[in-house]
Amino acid sequence: MTAVWITGLGAVSALGQGVDALADALAAGRSGVTAQPGSEEHALKPFAAAAVSAPLAAGMPPAQRNLYDRHGLLALEAAAEAWAQSGLPATAPQPERAAVAWGTGLGGSVSMEASYNQMFTARPPRVHPYTVVRVMANSAASHLAMRHQLRAAQLAVSNACASSAQAIGEALWLLRNGRADVALVGGSESMLHIGSALGWQAMGVMASLDADAPEQTCRPFDDARKGLVLGEGAAALVIETEAHARARGAKPLAVLAGYGHSVDAVHLSRPDAAGQVRAMTSALRDAGLAPADIGYINAHGTATEVGDAVEAESITAVFGARAVPVSATKALHGHLIGAGGALELVATVQALRRQLLPPSAHVRSSQLAEQVDLVTGEARATPLRAAMSNSFAFGGSNVALIVSAAD
Repeated sequence: MTAVWITGLGAVSALGQGVDALADALAAGRSGVTAQPGSEEHALKPFAAAAVSAPLAAGMPPAQRNLYDRHGLLALEAAAEAWAQSGLPATAPQPERAAVAWGTGLGGSVSMEASYNQMFTARPPRVHPYTVVRVMANSAASHLAMRHQLRAAQLAVSNACASSAQAIGEALWLLRNGRADVALVGGSESMLHIGSALGWQAMGVMASLDADAPEQTCRPFDDARKGLVLGEGAAALVIETEAHARARGAKPLAVLAGYGHSVDAVHLSRPDAAGQVRAMTSALRDAGLAPADIGYINAHGTATEVGDAVEAESITAVFGARAVPVSATKALHGHLIGAGGALELVATVQALRRQLLPPSAHVRSSQLAEQVDLVTGEARATPLRAAMSNSFAFGGSNVALIVSAAD
């Protein structure tokens, strides 16, 4: 089977710009979650979110910037870091052998919100002429393809919270099947606006703001967990066949070893342990590994009451009780929805490279820790050869990705 190397990583989130900033914050348990104002006019309660504060696309001409939704600008930041680290020239040397695979849950959500505001409040109604190209789910992938001349394939995946994880997995298979030699993969998301927050609050899965400690609002696997906290950001990876990377003298950061994907076909929002088990076992089979080979799991862990319990059940079914260290980093960077899988895979690669497992932050007591070996308190140093990252989505899509150390 064709080996696929990871040769570049990039990230931007509420924890800062760059993959080292991400890993440093996660290891230290430093939260990027802050209090966001509500809106009396819209009956929106104040809420917690993990917003990106760094400036985006500095130096980009306004006329060019005008083509982008915020999630597209976030994609540029993360992709630029990953591409630079890979050592590839700005334009792919063989464009017809270079692909892009990108995930997003809602695409240009910020632009859509702005268009609705203009449509319903401006007289006469006005909608920006670039609204369609900003909003479309493949806009970020298209911009990245044009920037680096990636012409082999363009995969734009919108599969809720599994979007970017699935994009990465499908690109892995694309390279293994000989359709491309290199791919820029990942995801981006930005939906921190009134319309989105109202929807999540109405659904009852968003955690109510902890007014005394907003940064601790999200508490995955804790007994008192009360729901998710939205985040925004992007993450990118450059993946290459081993032969392509060796031919140009590139060094691997890690190996993208396995991909498993399953569908519950049970319920739109209630997770199903059996489906999650199928995804994890498929990833293990794809990687040619046994459960005992996995030394860490970055859990989907959204901090919903049912979701965390079902994931603990499914992990135990595959690996055994307390058999593998587990943590959920969404407590610190929030839930990036379609971009979450990519950001958490980058965090997993960093844990593998540093041999340091990030903790599940803000856990005060956890009955679920009787089922899984929950990493809490401080980061845990451990010898690590392979790790798994889980992404489980509304709609019943489940993805597990496995990375292994480069020899």
